[in-house]
Parts: sequence; C-alpha cells; structure tokens
Amino acid sequence: MTPTLVRQHLPLAGPTPRADPGARARDWSEIQERMLVPLYEAVYERLDVGPGTRLLALGCGSGLALLMAASRGAAALTGVEPSSPERLALARERLLPKESGERAAGARGDGDGIRLTDRLPKDKAGPGTRAYDLVTAFEPIGCRAGDADGLGGLLAATTPLAARGAPVVLVGWGPPERCATSAVLRIATKLAEPLRGGTVRLRPALRDDLEEVAGRAGLRPDGSGRVACPFGYADVDSALKGLLSTGLFDAAVAATDQAQVDKELTEALHPYRRPDGTVWMPNVFRYLIARTP
Repeated sequence: MTPTLVRQHLPLAGPTPRADPGARARDWSEIQERMLVPLYEAVYERLDVGPGTRLLALGCGSGLALLMAASRGAAALTGVEPSSPERLALARERLLPKESGERAAGARGDGDGIRLTDRLPKDKAGPGTRAYDLVTAFEPIGCRAGDADGLGGLLAATTPLAARGAPVVLVGWGPPERCATSAVLRIATKLAEPLRGGTVRLRPALRDDLEEVAGRAGLRPDGSGRVACPFGYADVDSALKGLLSTGLFDAAVAATDQAQVDKELTEALHPYRRPDGTVWMPNVFRYLIARTP
C-alpha cells in the first residue's frame, strides 16, 4: 500500500491566514489530497485503467488522481472542479504546466489529451466524439449531512457523455467504528452548533448511501470494495492544516474563531499521536462501481 504519511511542511514566510482560499487549497494539495491514494490505486487496478482509458473525473480537486491515471497511460483525461477555483488552478499547474487554456496543446479533435474545467463538458458522446469509458466521483460522501445532495443530478448529467455500460465510481466514508477520523470530525458539529443550521452537520455513514445516490442517477450498481486509507501526518501542525483544508470546519470557525477550533482539534488528535510526534488515524473507505444505462 502506498504510504500516506506526509513529510513535515515548513511554515510559509510571513503571516498567512488559514482561511485564505489559496493557502487552504495549497494545504489540500500538499497534505490532504494524497490520503486517498490507496483508494485511487485500488479502483484503477480493478478497472484496468491504462492506455486507451478515457476518464471523466468529477470533483477532481488539485488533480492528484488524474495525475495517477495519466501515469498509467490514460488516453484522455477531463477533470471537473466546480467548487474551488484555487484547487483547479493547482490542478492546471500539475497537469498543464505549459498551457494557458483548458486543454493540452497535443489534444486531438476527438478529445484525447487533458482538459480541466469548472463545469461539465458540453460535447456529448455521438458521431465524431468518443465517449468516456470511466467516470469517477472520488469525493467521499456519508460524513456530512446533505453531502450527497446534487450528486445524483450531476451523475445523471454525465450519462450522455459516457459510453453505454461505462463504470461510474462513487466513494463513501466507512462506518464510524472503522474511521478514527470520525471522532475528530465531530468537533466540527460541536463548535458549529451556535449557528443552528450551519453547513456542517456530521452523521454516521449508512450502508446503502452510495447505492441510493446511484439509483437516483439511473445507474446500476455492479460491485463494490473497501480500502484502508489511514490519515498520516508528520506532526500536529500538518494534521491541522490538512483537516482544515477539507472545508468541514469552516462553519465551526465562523461560529467561534480559528484559535478555538485549533485548540479543540489539537486535543481531539491527542489519542492518535505517536511517540515520535506523528499523527496516525486508521480509516476505511467504501467505493461502489455502478454502470450507465
């Protein structure tokens, strides 16, 4: 399994507010995004991602999963990141370092190459346009109440872009008793309570979460799996940066303040600190493979 413990990150020169979107996206890219690498590897291996694969990635973040697909020889990669322009900009730095547009200079008219955008492509599969043969939605659901809202509609909108019977991969958090991070994430709910209706309300993952989302999108479940994805950090400071970069604590910060959130998160991380100062939280994630009609 690919190790997920990240090396220590030195503080940036000068004061940099944690809430700055650019800094938060950089923390995501450098610390948190890699925590799901074992999941990406397991899915790509199971679905034989390689030369010829045409991948559409929903919620591509700063592009790490796309980079891994490219390293396996995928022929066409499209990443869609509608929620964070800052993460999308980092994905472009990773995947299109010499390009100023959305598509790599070597891309052909049939869509081969790399494209990064904040919205779904409009070029529906049809004559002269090759369909995607894999769609991924690697952002885990089942942690925050309402985090699956809208995903079904987004998945349904991708159906015209994908080949008939193409696999669509959905990901969810495992049961709380197998996810050490669940205990830490409960801090977000406790501190955000004064907002009464804030955007972060955690709930236990349910067994059929992924199947329900797939059903609403008109997809047919066709297998699933579980993957261990421990969250490993070089120290508590790296753990704080990584967890805050998820956005799950934004409502808690708004309801209290950054210092209070940092204090309570540090206390919640204490059981997971090792003698050498590293932080290690075992987690299990579940993925569902569904098929387009």
